[in-house]
Amino acid sequence: MRRIIYYSIFVILVSIVVGYLIILVQPLSTQDEKEKNGLGGEQEDVVELTFWRNYGNAAENKAYNEILEDFHQSHPNIHVNMQNIEYANYEVELRTELVTGTGPDIMAIDSPYVALYAEADLLMPLNEFLTEKDGLEEDFSETIIEGLTYKDQLFLMPLIESSIALYYNMNLLEDANLPYPDSDPASPMTWEEVVGLLKQGQRPEEGIYGIDPAQGFGSGEAPAYFKLPIIWQFGGEAVSPDVTTASGYLDSAETMEALQFYQDLYHKDKVAVRELPAEAFENGQLMMTVLGGWAITDLEEKGLKLGEDFGIAPLPKSKYQVVPNGSWALGILSSTNHPEEAWEFIRYVTSYESMKKYSSITGEVPARYSVAEDIPAFNTYPYNIFAEQAYSYSRNRPVTPAYPDISKAIKKLFEDIGLANKDVEASVEEAVETINKRLREAD
Repeated sequence: MRRIIYYSIFVILVSIVVGYLIILVQPLSTQDEKEKNGLGGEQEDVVELTFWRNYGNAAENKAYNEILEDFHQSHPNIHVNMQNIEYANYEVELRTELVTGTGPDIMAIDSPYVALYAEADLLMPLNEFLTEKDGLEEDFSETIIEGLTYKDQLFLMPLIESSIALYYNMNLLEDANLPYPDSDPASPMTWEEVVGLLKQGQRPEEGIYGIDPAQGFGSGEAPAYFKLPIIWQFGGEAVSPDVTTASGYLDSAETMEALQFYQDLYHKDKVAVRELPAEAFENGQLMMTVLGGWAITDLEEKGLKLGEDFGIAPLPKSKYQVVPNGSWALGILSSTNHPEEAWEFIRYVTSYESMKKYSSITGEVPARYSVAEDIPAFNTYPYNIFAEQAYSYSRNRPVTPAYPDISKAIKKLFEDIGLANKDVEASVEEAVETINKRLREAD
């Protein structure tokens, strides 16, 4: 009996010891297996980055979300926290954060403001990161890159480029037995031809108006973006090429002619009105308007069909064919703790593949030639209009830290002569004085 008891105890003890050894050995075996498969060892720390951008339309947000997801899958050791901020509040919130030293590692900047941020040492120059594979010289237009460069340093990397065109109501032109404008990007109508068509077709007494030539009298950067091309088309300038004075440029004969033309649209020819009904173009009350490529999707979402309800033609010209360029581009905070990782994200977003995805979803003109060539839409109507204009006929707004004040002065100038019908010469004199004062302060 005792033998049986002793034997039972012995078996139990052996079982306990064996079980304990298995517990000890199994983690070691598992660890060995992990190391064999390259999964073991200490994992790299994940670098956390913050990225601020202005909150766009549904297509833009979708594109960025997909690109960000792709980036995280291919870069597991970098995590980018993207914050979308409403356009109206973006600049104020961004500058507030930057002043307090708590700005994002990566930020989207509206390109004409590049010099303001660069001069304040808030942006990191990107030249040291660039290599031949980034294709800066062969895959981007010289104009686009010049608009993102300050003091011979590139501070922002472009994703898309912008352009504007003439949108027209096909039904209203048909009702008036008037021809559609030519859709050839290299053959825009002249402003004189546009005014002639509008005089024949508009019926303001019936609520059918001529044109909104440059986005009415809105706020923000839109007034300067849409209206400066009118000055350029007549051969005028807002400031000197070295951006040191407005004298002799904003008050030149060519600029004065352009501004007088703009005023006449409202007060002499009367093909434009100071106050239009809400969504006049969408509701069939406006013969023509000037919009960007982004508007195509917006109009179609409101029930209008391209080719049936509305058409698109290149922006009208005067002596010269000119459109504005510049868009939101990506930069790195100068004081970031992770410049290499921040650049890796920017390089990824502005790469061929990501840019192709973004432009395919949004319809925005890609900054790279190669992407436009490989997306059929940008080689056919109507997106070819925006692409060809952006690459061949676009101009940058002045690159200077004083640009925000120039923009405000241009906005007020066009309001004075268009909205208030003030004397053109007196209004220009006031604008020149305002801009020159700011330029002197910026020296």
